[in-house]
Amino acid sequence: MIPVEDGPVEGWSDRQRDVLEATLDLIVKGQRPLSMIAVARSASCSKETLYRWFGDRDGLLTATVRWQAAKVRGIELPNGPIDRAFLEDALTRFAKDWLRVLSGPTSVALNRLAIAEAGSETLDLGAIVLRNGPAEMARRIAPLFVAARASGLVRYSDDGNAFSTFFGLVVGDLQIRLLLGDDSIGDIDLDRAAEQAAGRFMILYGSPTRGD
Repeated sequence: MIPVEDGPVEGWSDRQRDVLEATLDLIVKGQRPLSMIAVARSASCSKETLYRWFGDRDGLLTATVRWQAAKVRGIELPNGPIDRAFLEDALTRFAKDWLRVLSGPTSVALNRLAIAEAGSETLDLGAIVLRNGPAEMARRIAPLFVAARASGLVRYSDDGNAFSTFFGLVVGDLQIRLLLGDDSIGDIDLDRAAEQAAGRFMILYGSPTRGD
């Protein structure tokens, strides 16, 4: 059986997702240490089940990070080519959704724990977040990037660099402000940041249109 953390998020069972939500809930509540025993107790399942599904504690946390990132919805694409208006709207909607998830208490708590445990010899959650959070986000927006290139709307040579640029434009300094407890960031700020990120991405990578 393929471990949950290695399989597609969409294929996880409702019970497995319940376990991941229980793990996130413990993180928000400040559970220390975040042990398999604590998760099993909170999720009303056995340790043996956790080990069978996730392999070990790192596997559980990997799946938890991927599950939280997967709460940013993907883009539903039409059949055939897309136009510039669709692309700009899709980039903006994705960025808004991303920032809503990122600014929520669950993501803030998860990232704070990752920073606190970065470099730990026993549990490097920071490395897990770095490997799996951005990777899951890139996977979710990849079909839009593919469609945009196929439709001749954007030009770039490397998918990874394009996503890294988009990541930086969307997140900006908002994440560090959230981690430092800035409670002045509201929905209007998030929406503005998303719109600016989409616009700047198109300035950097958008193909010239007639008359440009």
